[in-house]
Amino acid sequence: MKKVWWKESVVYQIYPISFKDSDGDGVGDLRGVISKLDYLQYLGVNVIWLCPIYKSPGHDNGYDISDYCAIESRYGTMEDFDELLEEAHKRGLKIMMDLVLNHTSDEHPWFLESRSSKDNPKRDYYIWRKGKDGQYPNNWESYFSGSVWEYDQKTDEFFMHLYAKQQPDLNWENEAMVNDLYKMIRWWLAKGVDGFRFDAIAHIVKEIGLPDADNPDNLPVVRAYHYFSNLEQVHTMLKKLNEEVLFEFDIMTVGETSGLGPEEALDYVGEDRNELNMVFQFEHMFLDAASEGTGKWEIRSWTLMELKKIMSRWQTVLHRKGWNANYLSNHDQPRPVSRFGNDGEYRVQSAKMLATFIHMLQGTPYIYQGEEIGMTNVVFDSIEDYRDVETLNYYEQSRLQGQPEEVTMNAIHKKSRDNARTPMQWDDTPHAGFTEGEPWIKLNKNHQDINVKQALADSDSIFHYYRKLIAIRKQCQAIVYGDYKLLLPLDTEIYVFVREVENEKLLVILNFFDKTPVFDWPEDLKTDDKKLMISNYEPRQGEDGYHLTLRPYEARVYLLEGDCVKP
Repeated sequence: MKKVWWKESVVYQIYPISFKDSDGDGVGDLRGVISKLDYLQYLGVNVIWLCPIYKSPGHDNGYDISDYCAIESRYGTMEDFDELLEEAHKRGLKIMMDLVLNHTSDEHPWFLESRSSKDNPKRDYYIWRKGKDGQYPNNWESYFSGSVWEYDQKTDEFFMHLYAKQQPDLNWENEAMVNDLYKMIRWWLAKGVDGFRFDAIAHIVKEIGLPDADNPDNLPVVRAYHYFSNLEQVHTMLKKLNEEVLFEFDIMTVGETSGLGPEEALDYVGEDRNELNMVFQFEHMFLDAASEGTGKWEIRSWTLMELKKIMSRWQTVLHRKGWNANYLSNHDQPRPVSRFGNDGEYRVQSAKMLATFIHMLQGTPYIYQGEEIGMTNVVFDSIEDYRDVETLNYYEQSRLQGQPEEVTMNAIHKKSRDNARTPMQWDDTPHAGFTEGEPWIKLNKNHQDINVKQALADSDSIFHYYRKLIAIRKQCQAIVYGDYKLLLPLDTEIYVFVREVENEKLLVILNFFDKTPVFDWPEDLKTDDKKLMISNYEPRQGEDGYHLTLRPYEARVYLLEGDCVKP
């Protein structure tokens, strides 16, 4: 297996608007990020993934870009970005940009020209169609509810938007548009950025003819993801992007690709494919949902056996052929300790267990800001306190459909993207050390108890546990490059697996719930040389080393063979 820096790295995701405000306007900014580089270096991460900081009206918090080559003024200036890049590189930290190639803002100059007239040279930079029988051009549903089509009165046609109506989709069949994107990407790479996370990259190609989806219930719009997700031509586009631009640079690339399994993912990340280094898969993100996409709001219970099945498939199918991006949270997902752990009595223990899980799998681990201190979901009292366009659209649709308010708000409390977007909790002051002004979105009320200041002062904190995990990963080749073997696949409480390469072998034991199950050590793994590398509990005195009664959310990693150095 080829050894490269991005396989051995740990990535820290920053949502700039909520990370650190330097000027008191209540909005996080680039100078705020610069002020926390020493913190990130101390944590031990290697790469900073910056969510979009380009010029944007902010209808979807920066994922609606109006100028790819300018910095949004509320975040700072291009000079601030250049300083961030320089200061990060001084500390051995790389910068990965978040780039949206599926759509722009409706305020982007390309779109303003495109909608100005049907014969404008940039008309075809976007996807325009006439209505059909007085209705939309087709019956596809947007990810943010409603139709993917928005009527434009001036030219009497509709434009496509898979997301918000302020995010018109680009037309990747237009060669001039694609070449303009290439120029922009090359411009950022020449600046010295170290990679890209390609937002919604699986959607850049739509089905030829834009056909209607099956609609047996005769609904106004229906889910039609198979008509604009992971189509074969996407791979042609990505190969060309590599050939024309990316291959010249030593960078990392990760794609956001919902709706696929590991076998399909190999088409993107196979080591001989020359497309992407890794992709974010979503199968485990829909464990607690009735279906993908808008079905995320219909909440169901998840089981550990389902999680094992999904993660083990990704671990084994991609092994030696491609690469995983391992995560439990990001700017679009609820906080993992509230979702997969226990954000009450066992918040600290379960946050550490989940961190152990992600860092011990094969693939590049991603930490979302605040995850390293165990930040939790937020429960705002009123819809007025929410800012996320997807959440507000869901609330309005539910109201119109007559769904009880209590049901709607319960779903929002569990699944809203704003769970991850409340300000970073730096200390216990009124605004959590995030800003001297009024924050753009309310803080989580628990910031007085859960914050970085407290975590740094406590040697047994979640933060310091993350530091140990990252250090162990850097020392053990088995964690980065080793085989993955699942044990006890039918156990409903314990997740156990082995990581092994050459003469290194580790055993990972994870209790995912608040019960006290017993783990009996497999005969073929018994050894007098085993060493406890890391655990979120102090070992019990005199316990039987091969008959372990696990405590709630207990995590243990044992070195069975080899000489990894315990940090």
